[in-house]
Amino acid sequence: MDTQFRYLSEADVTECGVLDTASCIDTIEEIFGLLNSGDYLMGGPHGNSHGLGLQFPELSKFPAMPLAGPDRRFVTMPGYVGGRFNVSGNKWYGSNAANRTLGLPRSVLTLILNDPETGEPLALLSANTISASRTGAVPGVAARYLVSNEAASLAVLGCGPINRACVEALLLELPHVRTVTCMDIVPSVSKDLATWISSTFGIESKVVDSVERAVLDADVVTVAASRLAPLEVEATWFREDAVIMLTGPMAADDELWTTSTLVYDHVPLHQEYISEAAASGDSSHFYDGVIGGPLYRLIDEGRLPKLEDSSSLGDFVANPALMVKQGTGRVVFVASGMSVLDIGWGFDLYKRAIQLGVGQMLSLWE
Repeated sequence: MDTQFRYLSEADVTECGVLDTASCIDTIEEIFGLLNSGDYLMGGPHGNSHGLGLQFPELSKFPAMPLAGPDRRFVTMPGYVGGRFNVSGNKWYGSNAANRTLGLPRSVLTLILNDPETGEPLALLSANTISASRTGAVPGVAARYLVSNEAASLAVLGCGPINRACVEALLLELPHVRTVTCMDIVPSVSKDLATWISSTFGIESKVVDSVERAVLDADVVTVAASRLAPLEVEATWFREDAVIMLTGPMAADDELWTTSTLVYDHVPLHQEYISEAAASGDSSHFYDGVIGGPLYRLIDEGRLPKLEDSSSLGDFVANPALMVKQGTGRVVFVASGMSVLDIGWGFDLYKRAIQLGVGQMLSLWE
């Protein structure tokens, strides 16, 4: 039997609509519904792991072995998405902050889709843009359920490619936003994003030089700062009814976490993080490397509700009556990466590629 699969380059996935933010948000919302119903699998013993990482040592007797460095790792993220998707896949990426000196993105990502019955490959896709678009779509979905439609101001903390995708999704979902405030540790990056927002959306956008000034009076705050320069904030800087979207790490005083309504992208994912932290033998070090780490510490100390008593975004998708109402207090939404989001969005692009005849067919065997 001749087994073939479709190769889709970055240009191919672009032609197939990877930058169609509205469609991506709809697809990601659908997948959150599947997460809520349980029609999915990820890696690990409970089917909820973010993925398996390969970390390099600080020192090695082998001269060719790479050594540890900032953001240097490989991660494999397998998954299965049910429903109309009914597809398995694996997102695989290598990350190295030093890539930028070579003119490369920090992370280089690929996605493979497989027949869930036979294991045969269906498609191999360039996945950097897939990952960025689905990452941005998550706060877009969250905005549908956690943010008032009347929200008028947005603060952007961290102005790189990931937050650009988040901003685009948020502005699509929040049509009454009239001002955007940008802050990044690199002023030119803030300026570039502000210019793009103004020219693309016709919205007033300004640059400030401090986090406190950025979030002042903001209805919504989107955070996607670098792990190498994490943010530090205080609860009193934010509006009492602000919605804070965490797509990247943020350090805060305990008051921010303990006085906010916490909503997680998917509670079982965060339960798995805590289990993996305990298994590592050094939970504190593990927590330092994940977005939810500050919350996990407070959960362990009994100062925040246990995860099993907390809400997932999928709960709201399955039951829109749970929507957070304006004026009920500050909300913090915590998102981390899940392979099923890449696989589901990649599957839709693969189907579009078949319709358009885009990509290159490669033979696995004949």
